[in-house]
Amino acid sequence: MKKFFSNAALGLAFTLLAAVHPSPAQDLAAFEKAVTEFTLENGLHFLVLERHDAPVVSFHTFVDVGSVDDPKGRTGLAHMFEHMAFKGTRKIGTDNYEKERQALEEVEKAYAALEGEKRKGRRASRQALDQLEEKFDQAVEAASELADSEEFTRLIEENGGNGLNASTSWDATRYFYSLPSNRTELWFYLESERFLQPVYRDFYKERNVVHEERRMRTDSNPVGKLIEAFVAAAYEAHPYGWPTVGWSSDIQSLGVSDAERFFQTYYVPSNMVVAIVGDVETGKMRQFAEAYFGRLPKRPLPPAVSTVEPAQEGERRIEIISPSQPVVVIGFKKPAKDHPDRAVFDVISSVLSEGRTSWFYKELVRDRQIALDAGGFPDYPGNKYPSLFLFYAFPTAGHTVQENEKAMYELIEKLKTEAPDAETLQMVKTKARASLLSTLDSNAALADKLTEFQVGYGDWRQMFRWLDEMEKVSAEDVTRVAKAYFQTEARTVAYLVPPPAGDKEVAK
Repeated sequence: MKKFFSNAALGLAFTLLAAVHPSPAQDLAAFEKAVTEFTLENGLHFLVLERHDAPVVSFHTFVDVGSVDDPKGRTGLAHMFEHMAFKGTRKIGTDNYEKERQALEEVEKAYAALEGEKRKGRRASRQALDQLEEKFDQAVEAASELADSEEFTRLIEENGGNGLNASTSWDATRYFYSLPSNRTELWFYLESERFLQPVYRDFYKERNVVHEERRMRTDSNPVGKLIEAFVAAAYEAHPYGWPTVGWSSDIQSLGVSDAERFFQTYYVPSNMVVAIVGDVETGKMRQFAEAYFGRLPKRPLPPAVSTVEPAQEGERRIEIISPSQPVVVIGFKKPAKDHPDRAVFDVISSVLSEGRTSWFYKELVRDRQIALDAGGFPDYPGNKYPSLFLFYAFPTAGHTVQENEKAMYELIEKLKTEAPDAETLQMVKTKARASLLSTLDSNAALADKLTEFQVGYGDWRQMFRWLDEMEKVSAEDVTRVAKAYFQTEARTVAYLVPPPAGDKEVAK
């Protein structure tokens, strides 16, 4: 549960944090001495930080590929491959890979025949489709009986693994977990194996799992449905407008050949960064890296997304009708993370919409009580490419989305003419420092941030330099950026509203 403090107590806590911890520059100098970097001949970059406080070590593999890289008509592919990366290899997950390989080939033959009949459209034979589908299902089951697709996960758990998981966003895919330090070599073996010899076992069963995931998180979730429609409305051309989980019809058409092409294109060593933080010896880590990850073949970097979102020339509005809690979501177009004003956007986010000290919370939730919750995010759905500054509000009973939208605009307009005072700015900057200090205390969180900044900015040190950038943000910067980017023509608005009274059909 979140714990909140009064403004006075919060201010005192941040003052104490600032007093007992060194400056960002000193932190960076200390970390530069502690972090070791090296790059293998195939291009895979490693960051290692020794910490001997406890006999554990956290690993984080960051792959510079996300749903923005999904091929058109194959949305959800990045997320689908993430699922496949846990299914094992030619050595893990089977007792007889040669026999399993043959069974998997039969699955692909049956799938190709079924898809070929489907492509006939109206000319397809219903009887032939039924027979081919039955043959395909039988092939899938026959291959599944030869596999143990949970062995990879089980090996990690049986050896004390903790926090095993992965995530796919629009911008990136992350794989992470921690192990006892005496199991470090096991991580090098398992992680390198799954990116050296992935096996697409139970692919079509897992495809059904992903499709069900979409149904639960989006199709049957009013807020999920709203956000998907909102992002699609905000982006006409750029793949930020596509859902990470994928469109339903695209998921159902994904095949093993799609996943293999995706892997060969994007899971190349030079497109990946690994961070290791914990009770390790750096020299030994390099030996293990050479021995295990050095096996990954060197391949060229994948192509970057070339589509540029056209300039928005007018407000866009959508409405989703659902008998659920109303919501209003507002998004303003903004530049990517390499823009000089990136720190200003973070300051604005904190002032307007972050926590109980924010303008939104104090005005909409605490004082006027027209919202149950109100907040925002400065980089949605990502920050690798130009994105959105997103705001949201959940109206209280008896109040409307329109009322909350108007109230948010009033505070945004206020920011253009009435800059935050020096005390508020300092509070924002101190909170940012406290957040970084919290990250530094956790091996897992630090490994995550090291890889994120190394990939995103080409240098993990930007994690500290970001604080320096925030320290330089002035009240004038805040008003200047608010005026430049919070414009009606660059705005997308989405409502989740209940159906009209008595309209039962719409409610369905």
